[in-house]
Amino acid sequence: MGTIALMCPLFSNANVYDVNGDGEVTAADVTALYDYLLNGNETYLATSDVTGDGDITSADITAIYNVLLNGMPPAPVPELLVGGDISMLTKYEEGGAIYNDKDGNRINNILPYFGQQGWNAMRVRLFVNPENASETAKKEGVVQDLAYVKALGKRIKNAGYVLVLDLHYSDSWADPGKQAVPAAWSGASFADLQDSVYNYTKRVMQEMIAAGARPDFIQLGNEITGGMLWPTGQVYPAGGAPEGGSWENFAALQHSASTAVRETSPTTKIILHVEMHNYTQPGAFFTNCESYGIDYDVMGLSYYSAYHGDFTYLNGALVRMEAASSKPIMIMECGYGYAWALPGTTNDLSGTYPYSNEGQKYFTINMIAKLKQHSRVKGLFWWWPEANENGINWQNSVTSSWWNGSLFDNRDGKAQDALYEMKRFLE
Repeated sequence: MGTIALMCPLFSNANVYDVNGDGEVTAADVTALYDYLLNGNETYLATSDVTGDGDITSADITAIYNVLLNGMPPAPVPELLVGGDISMLTKYEEGGAIYNDKDGNRINNILPYFGQQGWNAMRVRLFVNPENASETAKKEGVVQDLAYVKALGKRIKNAGYVLVLDLHYSDSWADPGKQAVPAAWSGASFADLQDSVYNYTKRVMQEMIAAGARPDFIQLGNEITGGMLWPTGQVYPAGGAPEGGSWENFAALQHSASTAVRETSPTTKIILHVEMHNYTQPGAFFTNCESYGIDYDVMGLSYYSAYHGDFTYLNGALVRMEAASSKPIMIMECGYGYAWALPGTTNDLSGTYPYSNEGQKYFTINMIAKLKQHSRVKGLFWWWPEANENGINWQNSVTSSWWNGSLFDNRDGKAQDALYEMKRFLE
């Protein structure tokens, strides 16, 4: 039949693979294309240029076949990301939490509401076997197994957000103070530990993709400034390692994880996520990552002024990270108290930013202003913004204590002003 140049562009919000417009991508769409190419049936002419190259050819049929065989390709990822780690959203919804906007009006569906305020990305954590965690840890939020994350991840993707998956290679919290080997991998040889990391990461990726929740970004470990899977993968960020660990071991474990990601989802970007109890540590850590040839795409950083210091320290960490690697940077966690200090606060900025709605708001505005001075900072995520016990009976509370850095007031469910200021990062 030949080709035909199209003069009518497709709507950007349509599913370009749904040629016949029935709401699904199936073999019927291939048939519709064949009907045009073989018989000249122009019923679906306006929607037949699947590839968007201006012609209708066998390439359009091939594109649909690829979708049928491999699933929908990932949507383009915005250059700048702003959002939050909403790993506990499911639990608050199940508990009956009542969310209100800043004026006290009920928010019936909180997930799209974030998007209406300019947010475009969400982060979710995943533990290996959280059923092995202590009861205390479970009551702190260690509940995210793969089934939980697949369901929440699919909702996030369906709502149009970029999805960041945060792998804790542990059954419970993994952070600078603890990186415990999952119980199922305990006692394994180093070779078997590498295999476990590879097989687990690959299975997670395959199941997330099959569930319609392909991660756009993935963290291979959580706050791994001191390495992962201790003691074997433990390191000092500036070089060397405690007895039993080494940078060679850490690099090998990271290679197992990154290989699994690259094999299953080449479009998924890899984040290495650290924190900054000493603002020189992040730069030193990434300098070593570069020297050991570790495969990653983004430098991730946690920043809490309560523990890490004021914006001078944040700036110092960013400058050193920029010197260590040419890769982009994302702030994977941040937070500030809206009524009380964060637990364990060691740096009190309440003289400048009171623990109030207004204080949290202006902390957020000024943090973003500092981040915008660094053009390679491409993402900003608030930690646990959805925390909200309003409307939940205290006997059935989601967690044992309130997270003081939420973007909703646990007392009345009202959104804090800082929630609405986060979009400044995109400006």
